[in-house]
Amino acid sequence: MTRRLFTVLHAHSNSGGFKTQQSLFLVYNGSFNSASRDANDTSIRQHEQLRRPTEASVRVAKPHPPVLQGYSGIIDHKPLRMHCQTCALVTSSGHLIGGARGEEIDQAECVIRMNDAPTARGYARDVGRRTSLRVIAHSSMQRVLRSRHELLNASQDTVFIFWGPSSYMRRDGKGLVYNNLRLMNQVLPKLKVYIISWQKMLQFDELFKKETGKDR
Repeated sequence: MTRRLFTVLHAHSNSGGFKTQQSLFLVYNGSFNSASRDANDTSIRQHEQLRRPTEASVRVAKPHPPVLQGYSGIIDHKPLRMHCQTCALVTSSGHLIGGARGEEIDQAECVIRMNDAPTARGYARDVGRRTSLRVIAHSSMQRVLRSRHELLNASQDTVFIFWGPSSYMRRDGKGLVYNNLRLMNQVLPKLKVYIISWQKMLQFDELFKKETGKDR
């Protein structure tokens, strides 16, 4: 897998202004190296020459995307299945304004955005239009709901992952964010809403502390 790093930054409104902290646009490419691919292609061609094609050739079913551990549906609790050959991870800031990188971002198979970062209202030229997955913090939930026509109803193909402290995500009726998410998904049943397990959150907390030296 190869990774290309671009100095591309994402537009994000904040009370009428823009945040000024720098962010990055990363493109991940999961393709195999050319030597391995050429060798496989040669082997396949030799095999095809030996095998006479028939009308009863069996079609190979497309495999299901792999399960991503630690992410489960808010209603059915099924695990998240998702795989991207190329992925554009666009973090939130105001530096993308005027960059005209939207088309480049949209070329990735999957585009990941954060919280309520906009793609409409004239931003598409700079930040792109597509969103495959949107990661939303509990503290941004109200802003997302206020912009639900743009963010939630824009595409039924978008996956939404919500995260928050374990006390907010409790499933015993006392988790405020969890309860609101279930209600939202009942009102909008076609919405693909997932939450992060507390075990996965512990891993993220440890990673955050390792990278920044701070506890969240």
